Amino acid sequence: MTESLTYAEAGVDIDKANLLVKNIKDIAKKTYRSGVMGDIGGFGSLFSLNTNQFERPVLVSSTDGVGTKLKLAFMSGKHDTIGIDLVAMCVNDIAVQGATPLFFLDYISMGKLDSDVAMSIISGIGEGCKMAKCALIGGETAEMPGLYTDNEYDLAGFTVGIVDNHKIIDGSEIHVGNQLIGIASSGLHSNGFSLVRKICFDLLNLQLDANVPELGKTIGEELLTPTKIYVNTIQSMTKNLPILGLAHITGGGFEDNITRVIPKACSIVMRKRSWDVPPIFAFLQKAGKVKDHEMMRTFNNGLGLVAIVPEKAVQDVLERLNVLGEKAYVIGEIIERKKTEGRLTWV
Repeated sequence: MTESLTYAEAGVDIDKANLLVKNIKDIAKKTYRSGVMGDIGGFGSLFSLNTNQFERPVLVSSTDGVGTKLKLAFMSGKHDTIGIDLVAMCVNDIAVQGATPLFFLDYISMGKLDSDVAMSIISGIGEGCKMAKCALIGGETAEMPGLYTDNEYDLAGFTVGIVDNHKIIDGSEIHVGNQLIGIASSGLHSNGFSLVRKICFDLLNLQLDANVPELGKTIGEELLTPTKIYVNTIQSMTKNLPILGLAHITGGGFEDNITRVIPKACSIVMRKRSWDVPPIFAFLQKAGKVKDHEMMRTFNNGLGLVAIVPEKAVQDVLERLNVLGEKAYVIGEIIERKKTEGRLTWV
């Protein structure tokens, strides 16, 4: 007769998961801001919303993952920055609409729970939350034996922010003559990694510790550089400067991301070679023989954020960004749209 089985023998260790939750609390507490109620571990996460400073408060939410950049974490065994990527991909998306991130939740799923790896991931999430000044108030760590291969996992993030209705940045006031200001990225961020991996590991057969002279570092160090969090930069710019539109340059590159924030009656002219492109992009383009158009629709090419501003405000915005330590460039302008042309033209 078969002996009685346990959940742990089937691959799910509830005691280990409970201990992990207990350890996560210290990370979460370092991110807390006003509004957080209670500790991690409840059925739901509580946040008390103070709307006294808003006339018509609007909640803004976003969810995202890190994509196949996770493969780099698996290959390297380095998991302490991938959580920053996760936070960045979510909070940047709501910040460009003028929202202040309030709180963040994460979802981590593994075939077999590795507490050390999970804690490393969550430490990065906590660091990202501190950068964005939002609270890590909850999440889920799921153990799913048989669903993932050994030493692999998946991540998802969720954030909620708030903005006053009349301060939403929706691009509705953008018009012909407005200028585009590009703000430097920290590198590849978290997009295009399926192509990156094909070039670096399938075509070039590189190892993560391979030193690449053009980069001045190993390929692993370059590829694992975390996504830049623009929350504080955006809030400083929008405080008293006329920012008419903001685009987070993620999947789809410039064309897909900038065009969705400008009116349909407008098009964009962008100037090639108007900003400093980090060497990783030239390295990938040359090694993979990637065409210019494919580069621009796959990667951020050194600009993670684009602001659309009135021409008269360009110098003020550039000076503000310089004070904030950001590299910024005037990269294009808004023109009238012609039916026979696309939404974005390069000159």
